[in-house]
Amino acid sequence: MSPQADLPRPTDAELEILSVLWRLGPSTVREVHEVLSRERATQYTTTLKMMQIMAEKGLLERDESSRSHVYSACQPRERTQSQLAGHLLERAFGGSARSLLMGALSAKKASREELAEMRTLLDEYEMGRKSS
Repeated sequence: MSPQADLPRPTDAELEILSVLWRLGPSTVREVHEVLSRERATQYTTTLKMMQIMAEKGLLERDESSRSHVYSACQPRERTQSQLAGHLLERAFGGSARSLLMGALSAKKASREELAEMRTLLDEYEMGRKSS
């Protein structure tokens, strides 16, 4: 079992909060709530409760050294994305990276630049596997 399997998998609502924190960096509940409320109507107390639960689950760290607690994501965006991709790969694509990639490409058209970047990433990935 991979070490990422031990991490709590965030819900969609938790991912919204994490995305704000990854973009802003360490922030208060009010700062996160202001960003979220631009997207959809939400109550401050809902954002507060969600962030408290996320801290209990180990998704967020809370700095209580000042009057307004400051929250930050426990894991970098890339690690969470890798965890979610691995989960999706197993559950929806039977462990097939090819099927996952084809599903992603058929769901949304990639630009030429994105395709070129994917080719470069695949080449780098393959070179890394040969050297290990």
